[in-house]
Amino acid sequence: MKKKSKPERLQKRPADAAELRRHAEARLRERQRNQRSEVGDPRSEADPRRLLHELQVHQVELEVQNGELHDARDRLEALVEKYTDLYDFAPAGYFSVDEQGRILEANLTGAALLGVERSRLINLRLPRFVVSTSQPIFQAFLERVFAGTGKQVCEAALLRQGAAAFWASFHGTPAISVSGPPKWCRVAVSDITPLKQAEKAQGRMEGLAAANRDLRREIDRRRAVEKSLRKSEEHYGRLLEQSRQMQEQLRLLSRQVLLTQEEERKRISRELHDVIAQTLTGINVRLAALKKEATSNTRGLERSIARTQRLVQQSVDIVHQFARKLRPAVLDDLGLIPALHTFMKHFRTETGIQVSLSAFAAVEELDGDKRTVLYRVAQEALTNIARHAQASRAEVKLQQLDGAVCMTITDDGKGFQTERVVHAKKGKRLGLLGMRERLEIVGGKVTVTSVRGKGTTVLAQVPLIDRTSGGGSRANHDR
Repeated sequence: MKKKSKPERLQKRPADAAELRRHAEARLRERQRNQRSEVGDPRSEADPRRLLHELQVHQVELEVQNGELHDARDRLEALVEKYTDLYDFAPAGYFSVDEQGRILEANLTGAALLGVERSRLINLRLPRFVVSTSQPIFQAFLERVFAGTGKQVCEAALLRQGAAAFWASFHGTPAISVSGPPKWCRVAVSDITPLKQAEKAQGRMEGLAAANRDLRREIDRRRAVEKSLRKSEEHYGRLLEQSRQMQEQLRLLSRQVLLTQEEERKRISRELHDVIAQTLTGINVRLAALKKEATSNTRGLERSIARTQRLVQQSVDIVHQFARKLRPAVLDDLGLIPALHTFMKHFRTETGIQVSLSAFAAVEELDGDKRTVLYRVAQEALTNIARHAQASRAEVKLQQLDGAVCMTITDDGKGFQTERVVHAKKGKRLGLLGMRERLEIVGGKVTVTSVRGKGTTVLAQVPLIDRTSGGGSRANHDR
């Protein structure tokens, strides 16, 4: 029998010790049969020794293989122990789950996450540990995993026995085994409660930051409002002070008006007593004399009646003069321009000051109050010129400018310091206050400018509400 080489023996070497023993016994029986069939062969005496040698060789091979098997077993046990440690004590929980959600396998970390012993977890459904509010999310996660679309991820809240629920992250991959269930998957579970708390804390921090920004904006807005209120307070304080000054001016003006009215009444009463009463007394005496003369001297009767008529006419003229000063009838009957003409005629006669008037016809379309105000302003201004200006000429102009009637009264008098007059007390500025009050009643205003040695200008403005097409014609009247 030809001896096989060692490589051939190694190639045909059985996989385990029992098979190797059966193979060796079969070869031994074959060799014994061959020895019985080869009786008389001179080489048959060497067969036992060869067989013994081969058996010894096989024994050595078996010992070597046995040692290798022991080494492989030790390495395998070390690997299994290492794998077991890595699997059981991994930082994440590992579960093997079938399509119904039953737990097939679990590591120690997974059992610790759920608070249940590993032996009791087997065949329990993993969804039973999911919080009810997270059930739809987890069921959809399992469906995606078993659909075989690759690795799936979701987050859900899990229940831990004997402890509070916690947030977990799930990573699932599908798997198929030969001996196990037809479909199952591997699920890795990690506790992400600290991460959720950190996110919540981050959200609170962002909310606080947004609230702080809103608070800063509100503080800035309130500061701006406070600043505006301070300005408004200062403004209203100034307005209040102006109001108080105006009230004081009104009180002074009212007091002065009352005094002036009383003085005017006194003057009118005195003149009525001294002039009209004396004239009427004279008329009465003359009538008594006429009564006597009517019986004795008929020739002197005509002269006495003429003298009596002259006294009556004087009385009528005086009454007309008083009425004109109190309220000119021509202002109501004919209008502003004729009233100014009449006043200026008597003004020139009484004062010797030359005065002229320039006006436009449409001024008569103003309402009665505004025309009365313009007449009184002109009257007061010309009266002041006669009293204080020492002027030789004066001019009154009525113009239409920018939707207003502007009346300008100028003179060539000595002028004065306007500041001193504006800030004067009591009666020293009664004329200016009267003009201002009258104009403000009808929505107008007055300004006074004066230069020493160059005269004074009074500008009164009244709004012209009713406009006429073409603005009216101008009529110049020089007196």
